[in-house]
Amino acid sequence: MSVSRKSNNHISAKPANRTGLYAFTCLLLVGVFLSLSLVVGKLASTAGAPLLTFLMVAMLGASSVLCLISVLKRHPMALNKRMLEYGLVAGVLFALPNALGFLAIRHVGAGFISLSFAFPILITWLLAVVLRMERLRALRLVGVLLGLSGGIVLAAAKSGGTGEAQGWILLVLSMPVVIACGNIYRTLRWPTGASPVFLAALMMMGGAITLLPFVLFLETGQAAGLFTSSQAVVLLALEVTVFTILYLFYFLLQQLAGPVYLSQIGTVAALSGTVLAVFVLGEVAPPNLGLAGVLVAIGIVLFQRGAKEHTTPLPHSSATSLPHLEKHA
Repeated sequence: MSVSRKSNNHISAKPANRTGLYAFTCLLLVGVFLSLSLVVGKLASTAGAPLLTFLMVAMLGASSVLCLISVLKRHPMALNKRMLEYGLVAGVLFALPNALGFLAIRHVGAGFISLSFAFPILITWLLAVVLRMERLRALRLVGVLLGLSGGIVLAAAKSGGTGEAQGWILLVLSMPVVIACGNIYRTLRWPTGASPVFLAALMMMGGAITLLPFVLFLETGQAAGLFTSSQAVVLLALEVTVFTILYLFYFLLQQLAGPVYLSQIGTVAALSGTVLAVFVLGEVAPPNLGLAGVLVAIGIVLFQRGAKEHTTPLPHSSATSLPHLEKHA
């Protein structure tokens, strides 16, 4: 009997370990690609591309590719009232902070944008606790605060040149609240049996629709310039690729590990964004990069160890769930 019990424990422990590894890998991938999307946006700004138009077209392109993946994988693609609501609301909560980030980077710099990415994890976690999606646990709180501290330490050295752009600073500081609300909304309103790939496509389409009136009002007649510049076209194709990979794994991560775990991508993005800025954009590395990296790494480890009880599980589609997605992390 003891041999059988030991064997059963070993078997049941394997999926949990694998799930944690998949979630951690997705977290790193999504965080790096999030920062990469901002680097591409900054390169597009340098190339003179109309940024809102650039962002909207990139969203449309990524949405089309994700729809194609759903078709090829034969995922369920029902378009009912609930799915349309999900795509539109999630798209609004996704598009607004992204648009603010793309526009504000000219005024407050990449460092200050990185600072804003350090806060959604704390706000998301607090919202999850208030909504009773998660219990208040000391170890997880310490992990959240350490990761947040790493993001702040990293961004503090990069955000000195904000000048007098006070309006942009206030707008950027509103981004974490919108991002956190989006994290919670996508979990609470996740349609039963929906494919994460198709939901990602719907969110991207909803985001593009959200940006359309702003593009028409603020960048009237500038769309043609986006396609007449070969450099802008190359960057647009790159951004579509980045968005497709980013939000494919973004939704898989949310389905796998919930909104609070997902929100850790902000601290990963703040750290990886600095590394990319140094090697891709030629910026000088801040002196406290090592300290920030250590704080973020320890925070993520403690956060994972504190996750003994899971957040509200999402319904999974039997047609699309991978073996490691059968149990919510």
